[in-house]
Amino acid sequence: MTALETGRMGEDYAARWLLERGYRLVFRNYHSRYGEIDLIAQKDQVLAFIEVKTRNQDAIAAPCEWVTPAKRRRLIKTALLYLQENPSRLQPRFDVVEIITENRNEFAVFSIHHIENAFWLEGTV
Repeated sequence: MTALETGRMGEDYAARWLLERGYRLVFRNYHSRYGEIDLIAQKDQVLAFIEVKTRNQDAIAAPCEWVTPAKRRRLIKTALLYLQENPSRLQPRFDVVEIITENRNEFAVFSIHHIENAFWLEGTV
């Protein structure tokens, strides 16, 4: 299984998992000139911009550690463009969903962790 296939399956899994927990999916794979936001979802008065990171349980670092400062800056710029195009009174928030798989040959989820408020304009994951 390629990294691209694993990433797409992780995004699909995260989307279903969030829906089961009361989120409403607003947009998938929103692109701008700065980058892409995997999932944009609403729950209550929050509009969550969600980065999904899928890694094998043998990975050298936690999935959220792959959301680098440069990646966070691109996500923030992309979210700002989204909000310019789609004004909202909802509170924006940046989340990371970590999906850890059991092995590299097939997509079998070992664990999932939703980090709300994972970062902000001046923050870190």
